[in-house]
Amino acid sequence: MQLLLLCYGVLLPANWAWRLASGGEINEARMFIFAMDMLVAALALVSIALIRHGRFKPAIMLFLALQLISLEIVFFRVGVLSQLIDPAPTMLTLVISGLVLGRRALWITFGLLMAVFATGFAVNVNRALDSGVPVGVALVNLPAVVISYALITIVLDRSVAALRESLFESNARGRELQHEMAERERAQAQLIHAQKLEASGRLASGISHDFNNILDVILGYAGQRHDIPDIENHDARDAAFAKALNGVEVAATRGAAITRKLLSFSRHDLANPQVFNAGQVLTELQPMLRQLFPRSVRVEVLVGADPLHVRIDRSEFEMLILNIAANARDAMPEGGRFHIQLGAATDEAVEITLSDTGHGMDEDVQQRIFEPFFSTKSAMEGTGLGLSVIRDLVHVAGGDIQVRSTVGQGTAFRVRLPLMAPPGDT
Repeated sequence: MQLLLLCYGVLLPANWAWRLASGGEINEARMFIFAMDMLVAALALVSIALIRHGRFKPAIMLFLALQLISLEIVFFRVGVLSQLIDPAPTMLTLVISGLVLGRRALWITFGLLMAVFATGFAVNVNRALDSGVPVGVALVNLPAVVISYALITIVLDRSVAALRESLFESNARGRELQHEMAERERAQAQLIHAQKLEASGRLASGISHDFNNILDVILGYAGQRHDIPDIENHDARDAAFAKALNGVEVAATRGAAITRKLLSFSRHDLANPQVFNAGQVLTELQPMLRQLFPRSVRVEVLVGADPLHVRIDRSEFEMLILNIAANARDAMPEGGRFHIQLGAATDEAVEITLSDTGHGMDEDVQQRIFEPFFSTKSAMEGTGLGLSVIRDLVHVAGGDIQVRSTVGQGTAFRVRLPLMAPPGDT
């Protein structure tokens, strides 16, 4: 709209400048029209200033009012015939009123324009009577003017109605989209909340699973108190007490490591991978492993003499061994053998094989054992998170874990971790 008004404010004076420079005829009537055009051009610039100050509708109404007034004055002075060669002012008045102010303003403007033309035709009739010209000559263009402007107004009315209907539908669609976006944001917030609850549940389940393994070890050491009083030698009895208490201390230390992991999780700390000798750690875990299993299960740990270093968080490595051992214990309720063997593979990897002689698994179970929350145990006995967490830990360390099992013959897990140079070697 500002561009249109600017054209009015600039092109009307430019048009008159061109006419004057070309030597066009200048009479009293032309001078009067020139004065009115300059007034309209000035008011167009004033309307631009009003629009830029936020007064859009008053600026348009002011411009249209002056346009109609100027047309009325010009028609009153010179009549209609001289204006038929330039329909732009009257047409633009209809277009602006309809598109900017609406259908009601369009028909009001149409009525005012018809009144302006009526004034012009009345002037023409009066002049025809004064000069003796038939009145029909003065009114020859009346039907064309009424029909053409009525048709233009009808077309504009239908166009404005269609545009406003489209705008209404667009606004309604916009509100609907805003509502959908609000609902989507609400659903997303609920999803995030549910994911937080699920993550918290998984964390709690995993921690309880690991703590349960630790408590089983502590209970195993505590159960030795029934056998210690039968030892007659005081030194042997004291040594047995010291061994049991040392085992409880080691198990409690593992539990404290789990607690530290939980605190690190709450602070968003990362794991603390370190390079260590896997054989030494497995040797240190033997007493705890023996307490984890009942006496009916024979525990064997073969580590070899050569140091084999891996890089992984040590507490996570210990939890890996204990989790697989706890599953092996549950698979051998009537006793059996649990075997751990550590060795170096040919492809610069450390291979740890953990096998049992339990009831084993069929092919379908083997395909799903690493899925989160999948478990063949009851809800009170397992969470289905142990092996899922183990797989993630091994993959983060750059390794791999595989399982091989036969129903009735036992299960073997093979864990492979990259072989690392001892600390301090270059």
